[in-house]
Amino acid sequence: MTRYAAMFERCVSRGEGAFGGFLMIGDPDAERSEALLDALVEGGVDMVELGIPFSDPVADGPVVQAAGQRALEAGVRTADCLRILAAFRRRHPAIPVGILTYANIVAARGIEGFARELADAGVDSLLVADVPTLEAEPYAAAARAAGIDLVMIAAPNTPRPALTRIAHLSSGYTYCVARPGVTGARADLVLDHQALFATLHELGAPPPIVGFGISSSEQVRQAIESGAAGAVSGSALVDVVGRGGCPAELAALVRKLKAGTLPAEAALI
Repeated sequence: MTRYAAMFERCVSRGEGAFGGFLMIGDPDAERSEALLDALVEGGVDMVELGIPFSDPVADGPVVQAAGQRALEAGVRTADCLRILAAFRRRHPAIPVGILTYANIVAARGIEGFARELADAGVDSLLVADVPTLEAEPYAAAARAAGIDLVMIAAPNTPRPALTRIAHLSSGYTYCVARPGVTGARADLVLDHQALFATLHELGAPPPIVGFGISSSEQVRQAIESGAAGAVSGSALVDVVGRGGCPAELAALVRKLKAGTLPAEAALI
């Protein structure tokens, strides 16, 4: 059983949804980044999704872009990220770890080589944000060969042929965007994903996790009540780092967001 499958099984057995936290590796620097990654786990995330600093992150909003720039200015490069990931895996052997990155980062090391490096570091999945489904087969093949999952992005307006490719090529979970555009915390989240979730289920796609704009426990609950297996928050957590927040502050926010995945009566305890 993969770490993702075991995670979803645990969450279902507890009657709760999964919560994932995103941070940029190396933000604000390599040393402090490791303590902040540990704070995600201390706060109660079920899974982590991590970015690799990149100079042209087209899917990221200003908060996450700034995090990548801070890491780059601190001298953090892909090799440093792999080292940080391997150390994180040694400290946290059970939690699923996913990488969200861009095709340039992958191409610089070769698709097959990069997938193997991720696997060697203990990573469970790879999501390449700027690779369309029509070009995803080589990434899926490399991920399978390395023993990791390829996660792909779906939206309510994704055409059925693309959803069919997602169901065929991806594994682990399906990243379902909460809204159009780039990443970023939003107060006005409106979800209309029931048809998307139904189609993904019909096609046999991996469980849907909602991201892009999740910044409160109420939005986490809304995502799960709409039919998602879980939700992931990024910009709200990255903003804590950008404001100079400490690991304890980050862990406290994670606990608040995770509470949105719990049954209503449990969340009140």
